[in-house]
Amino acid sequence: MLEIKQFSKVYRNGKRAVNDLNLTIEEGDLFAFIGHNGAGKTTTIKAIVGILDFEEGDIIIQGTSVKKDPIFCKKQLAYIPDNPDLYDNLTGIQYLNLIADIYEVPKAQRAEIITKYANLFELTLELNNFISSYSHGMKQKLVIISAMVHSPKILVLDEPFVGLDPRAAFSVKQMMKEFCASGGAIFFSTHILEVAEKLCNKIAIIKNGELIAMGNMDDMTKDASLEDVFLELTEHA
Repeated sequence: MLEIKQFSKVYRNGKRAVNDLNLTIEEGDLFAFIGHNGAGKTTTIKAIVGILDFEEGDIIIQGTSVKKDPIFCKKQLAYIPDNPDLYDNLTGIQYLNLIADIYEVPKAQRAEIITKYANLFELTLELNNFISSYSHGMKQKLVIISAMVHSPKILVLDEPFVGLDPRAAFSVKQMMKEFCASGGAIFFSTHILEVAEKLCNKIAIIKNGELIAMGNMDDMTKDASLEDVFLELTEHA
């Protein structure tokens, strides 16, 4: 579903943020991407979703290169950033309808999806309020609902649990499991290693732009915790 092939990103100042990264995320995968701040996680994610251009390597989504057909690729996925940047002068429901219009989602279909996830995240009563009145956690919930409105095949998430209360975080985890069980795939970064260990079936660890470990979660952790594995690998890499 998502292939990252020999991907590298060099910024204008000469800094190589990511170097020769190769990853494959398959149908049903709940794939954690972890590393220290500045390791290259967000650079990779922004390249996947089309925010950041790159010259070296390729990223393939549903068999199509993001370089050759970026519009097709963007229709296949949804991106949830760690810091939602929304239109404060719109109400929640206006924003969701704007996103649905962009993806040409039929009204009956969008209404069903919005109702489902607004109820799940206990946001239904707030949808007619202006986004400017929302807390960070409420904005995060709204972004998650907007990500689901066009029924994407792949979710790409950057620290999705930031700002969420425990109940909302639990709902997001349940949604992620359900999404992958229905044939989708999720690629996400997180600093919450306990969540990644319990939730994910696969993991990749990146340090200073280099992939230093990758595999099935059970094989990677075995008798140790993910935190122990992460600390050991990043200390000696």
